[in-house]
Order: sequence, then structure tokens, then C-alpha cells
Amino acid sequence: MQKNRKAKNWVLELEEIMSRLRAKGGCPWDREQTHETLKKYLIEEAYELMDAIDDQDTHAMADELGDVLLQVVFHSQMAKEKKKFDLQKVARLCCEKLIRRHPHVFGDVKIKDSSGVKKQWEEIKKKEKSGLLRSSLLDGIPRYLPALSQAEKIQKKAAKVGFDWREVDAVVAKVEEEFQEVKEELKRGNKKAIREEIGDLLFSVVNLCRFHEESPEEVLRDTVKKFYKRFGFIEQEAKKTGKKVEECSLEQLEKWWGKAKKKGSKV
Repeated sequence: MQKNRKAKNWVLELEEIMSRLRAKGGCPWDREQTHETLKKYLIEEAYELMDAIDDQDTHAMADELGDVLLQVVFHSQMAKEKKKFDLQKVARLCCEKLIRRHPHVFGDVKIKDSSGVKKQWEEIKKKEKSGLLRSSLLDGIPRYLPALSQAEKIQKKAAKVGFDWREVDAVVAKVEEEFQEVKEELKRGNKKAIREEIGDLLFSVVNLCRFHEESPEEVLRDTVKKFYKRFGFIEQEAKKTGKKVEECSLEQLEKWWGKAKKKGSKV
């Protein structure tokens, strides 16, 4: 295949390349893959895209979006080989869904604002899923979601039927209650109970995030980034003294940590 060859349709070009890689005489690795073996790559590529978005790196975003698209094309090609579905069907179903769920754009429905759009979206989605066999209102949440996101979605579903706290003060009280129970189990030393109570505490904190309209996943992610930067500052300070971090006393590390905190957003 010639380099820099002009293509009328790069998505079609990508589909043809994937077909060749999977065909006899193609790439051994690509030919060995299955839907199951590729699952982890789809998740990894999505997270790499999130990094690019957070970094506001548009070139990296385009590159990572390409990697996500490749996963869609890869799965579609494997399904096409077994005559299950192909990329065209994937795109068609997506288009039909978007049109169906936007009657205020493609139909005569009138909606004033985005909150109305979200409510309508959920109502239409609920009708679409009405034929599915579900034993609980909480069914339908992806099992592979990070636990914090799972907890948030479960709480939101329960809230829709009225099973929710009425005010944020009650949520704060629940967080404090769960923290107290953690401390009590720590005194008893029951590992199983400690684990359970910590889980309850985390679940309550997710509720607190939700009441403040914050994503617990993003809140924790930001804190991890902050810790990473501050720990990096500690490493640099240790390096100035000619020592490695592990060679420094805890008192010295805490002193540098305090210095990093005072620098605020700069660290």
C-alpha cells in the first residue's frame, strides 16, 4: 500500500486495511484476536483518550480517537467474518438511535432546555429497553464500570423512584456515621467487618458527590493527580539534598509535603 495515497473515504480505507490484516496471509496477531481478547484494549484506549482530553492535547485526542475507532472497526470485521453484523450495521443502528432519541430535532416535539432533553432521552431509552427481561430497576448498569461510577449510577436509579436522601445535611450525617463505624471496627480488629464498613463509607461519599453534582470518579481522579504532583515535588526536594525519597525521614517528607500544599495549584 502506497504511503500518502489519497483516499476518498478514510473510514472505508480503515475497514479495508482491517479486512486485509484479518485475511489469510495477513497479520498473525490480528488473525488470532477474538471479541474477548480485545476487551481490555477497548477500555485502555478509552482511558488514554481521557488523558488526552484532560491534557487538552488536540493532536493526541485525534490520535486516541483513531485508536478507539480501530477497536470498533476490529470488532465489526470479526463479526462480519461470521456473518453476524458489519460496520455499516453498527453505524446504521447508531444513526437510527440518535434520530429516535432526538424527536425535538428530527420531529415535532418541543423542548425548552437541556434538562428537558435529558428527561426525554431517559423516557425514550426506557421504552426501548421495555422488552428486556430485568428483575430489578437497578439492572442495566455495565459490570465493567469502575466501582465509583457503578455506585453513582445505582444511586441515581434508586433516586428516580424516590429512594434518596432529601437534603445534603442528611448525607453528611450518613458519611460521619459510616466513618464512626469504621473506627469502631478498627478497634475490634475484625478484618471482614472493617472491609465492609470502609465500603459503606465510600458508598456514602459517592452520595455526597452526587448531591453536589460532582462525578466521584472525576473528583478522585483530580485528587490522584494532585497527589502525583505533590509527591513529585517531594522527590525533587529530596534530589536537591542528594538523597532518594526512601532515604529521607518521615518528618522531612511531611515538611516538604506541607511546602507543596502551600504552593497550591503550582504543585
